[in-house]
Amino acid sequence: MSDMKIYTRTGDAGSTGLFGGPRVSKDDDRIEAYGTVDELNAALGMARAADPGETMDAHLQAIQSELFSIGAELATPDPDQHQLRIIGATHIAQLEAWIDEYEAQVEPLKHFILPAGCAASANLHLARGICRRAERRVVTLVRHHETNVSEELMVYLNRLGDLLFVLARAANQRLQIPETKWQKPEN
Repeated sequence: MSDMKIYTRTGDAGSTGLFGGPRVSKDDDRIEAYGTVDELNAALGMARAADPGETMDAHLQAIQSELFSIGAELATPDPDQHQLRIIGATHIAQLEAWIDEYEAQVEPLKHFILPAGCAASANLHLARGICRRAERRVVTLVRHHETNVSEELMVYLNRLGDLLFVLARAANQRLQIPETKWQKPEN
């Protein structure tokens, strides 16, 4: 097998090829959607590099693999033809179980908090923001193109945003770092 080069020169004019589909502009709604999922995956790598603890790290690694599958589904105009619909009810149920597990470790919220604290928490808050943007990009893709993105994929991203918020809180709790309470600015 010969070595693959990282550059192909096929995208130099601002287009890219979809898996099993046509070439589209690099600012196409589909590219925005899976590109944002890729950005989310990288942000989770940053959170993992900040040592969130062994159990949380394992959960984040599993999520990263799932996000890679989501990216593949979004990059394919006909994911059913290529058996790329991987994310389903089981994955969503796992996220919900983790939300419940981690939420039991933190105090109930009584106020808004700022995205701060330890490095893992700050990176998880950043990932949460990117996750919410990925969710919006997928909604745009579906709304503008009536594409066949699975409902489970959309639910997964929504639930993942919730989980990342709880994980950020749990990362601070693990290191006994108090949360930064939002304070309304004075006039």
